[in-house]
Amino acid sequence: MVTDALGRPGTVLVLGGRSDIGLAIAQALSPRTTLLAGRGCPIEFDADDVSSHQGVIDAVVAEHGDLDVVVLAFGVLGDQAVDEVDPSRAVAVMRTNLLGGVSAATVVANQLRAQGHGSLVVLSSVAGERVRRSNYVYGASKAGLDGFALGLGETLRGSGAKVLVVRPGFVHTKMTQALPKAPLATTPEKVAEVTRKGLASGAEVVWAPGALRFVMSVLRHVPRGLFRRLPV
Repeated sequence: MVTDALGRPGTVLVLGGRSDIGLAIAQALSPRTTLLAGRGCPIEFDADDVSSHQGVIDAVVAEHGDLDVVVLAFGVLGDQAVDEVDPSRAVAVMRTNLLGGVSAATVVANQLRAQGHGSLVVLSSVAGERVRRSNYVYGASKAGLDGFALGLGETLRGSGAKVLVVRPGFVHTKMTQALPKAPLATTPEKVAEVTRKGLASGAEVVWAPGALRFVMSVLRHVPRGLFRRLPV
């Protein structure tokens, strides 16, 4: 990531420009230029229209030059009760969160590799660390995106470009406002600060809050029979 004397990146592009977390990350980084891309944003971007992703990135680079940080912040939560019995709804969650993420991340990674610098921030979720019965459609989509992003980061080693995977827990946003509060809940601003520090340190994965790293390291190894009885 190229920064100025104050440690600020030049250009930050948020894919999912209406995301509370994406906006908070851009604000925390204090770039010279913030570009918001999404439905109804200054830059029109549709995560589901994978055929358009290359053109969007090409147009942004043509107008604004190299990208210092790109935040992949789009996603849908879905409705587990409906999604698990309606295949079209389950596929819609996967299309946005996983297929859209794979497409956009690949296009961005190719651009950063060609530049020889820059960071792709992928907003994952602890829901993908161990998929739970209560939200397995969403969790599976994030598990796939998380694994893909980690592998993508490996392909960029030595290129000057990097991938940072951010694994938040429950975050108070517009998307979660109708849901009951979960343990270790956090805010977009706190996720953004964790992200900023992760970028500055060259981390590959960060958790928000950090305590989730230890919680999930335990839950990941709980036997399945016991795990299904836990209130998670």
